[in-house]
Amino acid sequence: MESQLRRPHELARVIEHTWLMADASAARIAALCAEARTHGFVGVCVNGLWVEACARLLAGSEVSVCAVAGFPLGAQAIETKAFEARRAIRDGAKEIDMVLAIGALKGGDEDLVRRDIDGVLEVCRAGGAALKVILETALLEEREKVRACEIARDCGADFVKTSTGFAKSGATVADVALMRRVVGPRMGVKASGGIRDEKTAREMLRAGATRIGTSCGLRIVGAEPGAPA
Repeated sequence: MESQLRRPHELARVIEHTWLMADASAARIAALCAEARTHGFVGVCVNGLWVEACARLLAGSEVSVCAVAGFPLGAQAIETKAFEARRAIRDGAKEIDMVLAIGALKGGDEDLVRRDIDGVLEVCRAGGAALKVILETALLEEREKVRACEIARDCGADFVKTSTGFAKSGATVADVALMRRVVGPRMGVKASGGIRDEKTAREMLRAGATRIGTSCGLRIVGAEPGAPA
């Protein structure tokens, strides 16, 4: 993957241009969409409030709209996450990034973890949307990361994703490589959290990521003043 993206601007093909901050305004979201169109990012990733606006602003483009569910803690009821996903898909989302039921996983309640993923996955399949499961790797032991990947894979999710960007740390090369080993070659792996430059993005891709989630997409593709072309 990484070797096919020789120039910085080509990295846009795997970057989800992201803005999930609480103080996001309509103007910031409009700018996010304009930047995604201009630079050819694969998608934008936003909170549910902004999905309808993004879908409208990106109509006719190849930029996909991704919405989060159960964000950022993963501690909502199963039905709540499913409702968030259903509403986002109705508003135009083509991808859903749901946060794993982290406490259930750490407590050993794998049945709840599966039911949580299945509840959102059913909505995604009915609505023609892809599902990514956010593990929040900074909060998990290695064995828990392995089990989370196995469960997400066995449920039929489309991607596993490292982080929300709201925990104590984000993606690491070691975690991406571990996730790739566990899920195998066909499932998507999204690295997110703390990816702020081209070098780090390429390291994640070499480790096995197929998507990069970042709010620093312009810097990575050389579109900010002073960034490499």
